[in-house]
Amino acid sequence: MADTDETPLRPRRKGLTRRQKRSVSRGIQYAVFVAAVIAFGVTADWGRLQNQFAQVEIAERMFPEVITLALKNTVLYTVTGFGVGLALGMLIALMRLSSVGPYRWLAGIYIEIFRGLPALLIFIFIGVAVPLAFPGTEIIGGTYGKVALALGLVAAAYMAETIRAGIQAVPKGQMEAARSLGFSPGRAMVSIIIPQAFRIILPPLTNELVLLFKDSSLVLFLGVTLEERELSKYGRDLASQTANSTPILVAGLCYLLITIPLGFVVRRMEAKAQEAVR
Repeated sequence: MADTDETPLRPRRKGLTRRQKRSVSRGIQYAVFVAAVIAFGVTADWGRLQNQFAQVEIAERMFPEVITLALKNTVLYTVTGFGVGLALGMLIALMRLSSVGPYRWLAGIYIEIFRGLPALLIFIFIGVAVPLAFPGTEIIGGTYGKVALALGLVAAAYMAETIRAGIQAVPKGQMEAARSLGFSPGRAMVSIIIPQAFRIILPPLTNELVLLFKDSSLVLFLGVTLEERELSKYGRDLASQTANSTPILVAGLCYLLITIPLGFVVRRMEAKAQEAVR
């Protein structure tokens, strides 16, 4: 009688596969989200919310001044602060990379102090401490100059580290190649290294611009005139006058007119940078 080989059957796995588990987990998350939205929609008092935050008559009275004055000042404060921060951050980054010890120490101390302090304290320091320490001294540009300086001091600490990382990310062979072509170290840094570094750090610098745009709301602690108000101050003043929160909502929507497009630009830049690396 011939022997027959019998292949034992594999035991059938019990339970869900990994893919099925992910599908179930995703389905539960969607269900929780939908349930939360429905619960909010059913339980919220939409009449009271509309009465407090969505008075069309009050919103209409804000235009065009909310754009021509408040939004314009907000953009102006942000752009000037970003310019000051970028210039100062570049200087501090180069000091941080310097072979001279005191330069590196001063840059490190500046970064640690201004990166650790809240932006509010910097604004109070510029608006109160500087006039007390130097009586009769006026910062160029008045309120606009004070805001640009305050935002610039805050942004420079973060930008300096971003720029330093970008410079160090450029391959060392780029500097060696430039030196072999007769470039001095300074000229090679300005003409070869820094332009390549900025292509690397452009997305985080744009993200810093978005953060500065929101930090410009701290200008109210400097004491501004009616013509110098930015979005937050403008919205709060009208909310107090009308005893309604609609101006604050409109001011917030105006912020989104800038931050959402800038956020989209940052994501596009990051995607292109990743494609270039690949």
